[in-house]
Amino acid sequence: MKRRIFLASLAALGVGGTFALTTLTAAQGTDDTTDFTAPDAAGGPKQIIIWRDPGCGCCDAYADYLEEHGYQVTRVDDRNFDKRSVEVGVPEQGLGCHLAEIEGYYVSGLVPVEIMERLVSEKPDITGITLPGMPRNAPGMAREKTGTLKTYAFGEGGITVYSNE
Repeated sequence: MKRRIFLASLAALGVGGTFALTTLTAAQGTDDTTDFTAPDAAGGPKQIIIWRDPGCGCCDAYADYLEEHGYQVTRVDDRNFDKRSVEVGVPEQGLGCHLAEIEGYYVSGLVPVEIMERLVSEKPDITGITLPGMPRNAPGMAREKTGTLKTYAFGEGGITVYSNE
């Protein structure tokens, strides 16, 4: 029951954040008529919410990276994102530098776009994925992913390797 209430709160926050972002963009007078957004299952742009420490530069760089790849990012300042992460099931030893939610999955850390896109297209029976810590070769720390990154799945079935690429 708590998870349903939490997910409903997230949906409301996402709608409000999208409205605020759209209003802010319109108020700034941007005239970008080219739409490079990647569509979600309903045909609209992909939405992602990121809870992050307000002073984290790599989280901003990561959000910029996601926007460059067609996502609409709602950034939520949350000094306690780590506690929120543990509450939704991210293993403490697997915490990333922020928490995100996309299409009902939680994503902890600087997970590359191609791994997140595989997650939402495959729809595995897990709670989410995490890339622990702040790897120097991950998006947000580097301009693009380089080398190998090990991402873990977490959920009721425990912790497993989701991707090692």
